[in-house]
Parts: sequence; structure tokens; C-alpha cells
Amino acid sequence: MLMDTSSELIHSLLPIFMTSVLGASMLTVGIIEGIAEATAAIAKVFSGVASDYFRKRKFLVVLGYALAAITKPVFPLATSIEWVFGARIVDRIGKGIRGAPRDALVADIVAPKMRGAAYGLRQALDSVGAFVGPLLAVALMIYLANDIKSVLWVAVVPAFLAVLLLIIAVREPDRAQPVTAQENFLSFAKVKQLPLRYWQIIALGAIFTLARFSEAFLILRAQDIGLAIEYVPAIMIVMNIVYALFAYPAGAAADRFPARTLLLLGLGVLIAADALLVVAASPSVVFLGAGFWGLHMALTQGLLSKLVADTSPLELRGTAFGIFNLVTGGALLLASVLAGLLWGAFGASATFIAGASFAAIAVMGLLLYRPGKG
Repeated sequence: MLMDTSSELIHSLLPIFMTSVLGASMLTVGIIEGIAEATAAIAKVFSGVASDYFRKRKFLVVLGYALAAITKPVFPLATSIEWVFGARIVDRIGKGIRGAPRDALVADIVAPKMRGAAYGLRQALDSVGAFVGPLLAVALMIYLANDIKSVLWVAVVPAFLAVLLLIIAVREPDRAQPVTAQENFLSFAKVKQLPLRYWQIIALGAIFTLARFSEAFLILRAQDIGLAIEYVPAIMIVMNIVYALFAYPAGAAADRFPARTLLLLGLGVLIAADALLVVAASPSVVFLGAGFWGLHMALTQGLLSKLVADTSPLELRGTAFGIFNLVTGGALLLASVLAGLLWGAFGASATFIAGASFAAIAVMGLLLYRPGKG
């Protein structure tokens, strides 16, 4: 929650900072956001494997959060787009290092029958931070007369508090199996042990991500239809309030109801969000679209994490989350670059039409596919 408060305070202003202050194009924003998330995804593979190999996850989680924290002062100090790009890459490397071990650690300490609720709770707390951050951004932009750099400095404090809390309060369960000299750090034979059902979840996650590009384009859409710059972060507040309110109930529902039903519902909500953002001619419609976007996230993100945990063996759980995040990160890179290209060439509507089209393809695939269970 603390790290998300810091990160989302920055991210709710960063697209405007890049385009208005540093003069970046929409395509540049898409490339930076896409590469940043893809970098995080690549790092997640190796950190996930490392957490399985060394049987320790907390050290990698602390390292990842610490890297993210030390990048926060770079954003207000930035004088060119290259500074922002570098800071985003290091920040996302930190996210990549912590992501898979953190998700695997949740599965390690929670009973299988409560995993959906656990991942839903994690998503809910993430989302609390993700609307507190933009809320602070709005309040501080008004108080500081739109001085973006001064507002960005505030994000430094919760980031370092998150690292301190993690070091002091989080405990890792003991794992009995030691590392042996015969074990390979990463081998194709180990990856082959992951079941077919797991790889189906991987494919599903990739298609979902193609339909859901970077939230930076929600912020830019709000600015595009004329929302005053100091109120633009409120788009992320609305999205994350909805996300936070529904993430835990949706996670708990994932422990009781078929996964396909919830995934279809989530895709339907995403299509509705894209449709609203296509036709938006006033800030109120963009806010409504952002709310639907948050509901889609609540219905699907914790559920996908649960499906990865459920279909991977304990000894490969970190690896499984790493591969999942690598594939979805690559899909997010492609989706964000495509979004930037379409926006630059044909306008904002084309970006959201493309997102709805990918979501519709995912719906058709889920309707045609008949899984053995779930």
C-alpha cells in the first residue's frame, strides 16, 4: 500500500509531465511505458527462479522494493525524457525483482482454499495506495499551484517507509528442502514440469494483457477531452477506488465460482470501459470509463494470480509466476506501443477501439474453450 501510494502519485502525473513539461510524443509515452513494464516482466523470471533455487523469497522482495524507492527522487530531478526513461527502467527492475517472489510468498503462507481471498486482499491494499497517491497528487497540485516537480518530491517518503516496514514486519516461513550442488539454477527440464493447464493460463493472461494497455492512456484521455491538469490524477483515484472496493470480494468469489464465469464478466466490463472512452466528450464519461476499468482489474488480476498458483507445484511456484509475468509484460509492451501508434495516427478513439477488439477476441476464445474444470 505504501509503495503504491508513492508510485501512483508519480504515475498519475508522469504522462502529463512527459508530454507537457518534457515535450514527449504519445508514441514516446507508449514506448517508455511498454519497455518499462516489459523490463519488469523479464526481471520477474529470474527473481522467481532465484526464489525457488535459494528457498528464500524475502531478500529478493526487500531488494526489489529498495530499488524502486531509490528511483523516486530522480523523477522531480529530471530535466529530460532520458532521465525519466532511466528512472522508470530501474523502478520496473525493482518491481520485477520483487513481483514473482512476493506472489509466491503469499501462496507459501496461505492455505490453498483461501488463496483467492489472499490475492484479492493484496490487490485491494495495492489499490488503496493507488487511489491515495493520486488523491495526494490532486490536493498537492492545487495547494502548490501546479508545481509538478514539488509534488513529485512527496512520493519519496512512503516509498522508503514501505522498505522499512518490509524489513521489520514480514516473516518468511521455513522451507525444509535445501539447495544441493546438483540443482541447476534454471533448466528447460524444470520448466517442462509445469503442467499443460498452467500454459493455458499463460496464454489467457497474454490475451487479457493485449486488451489492457498502460493506464497512462486513461490519464491522457482525460487531458485530451479538456480536464484541467490539476484534476487529471483524479482519473486514477476513481479507477483505484473501484479496484480497491471490489478486489477482495472478487478474490473471495474466485474461491467459490468458476474462473471462466468471472473472466468473461471481467472482459465484458473492459469492453464497456473502452466503449465509454471511445465516445467520451466530457470528463464525467471518462471518469465512468475509468471506474469500469478498475472493476475489470478487480475481477481479473487476483484471479489470474490464483490460477497460476493453483496450477504450479510448490518447488516451481516462483518460476511459474516469473514466466507468467514475462509473457504478460511482453504483451503489455506490444499493447502500449500499439496504443501510442494508433493514438498518434488516428486519435484517441482508435486506441480504445483496439483494446475492445482484443477483449472481444478473448471473450470468443473463452466461450469456445471447454476446460476440464474451473
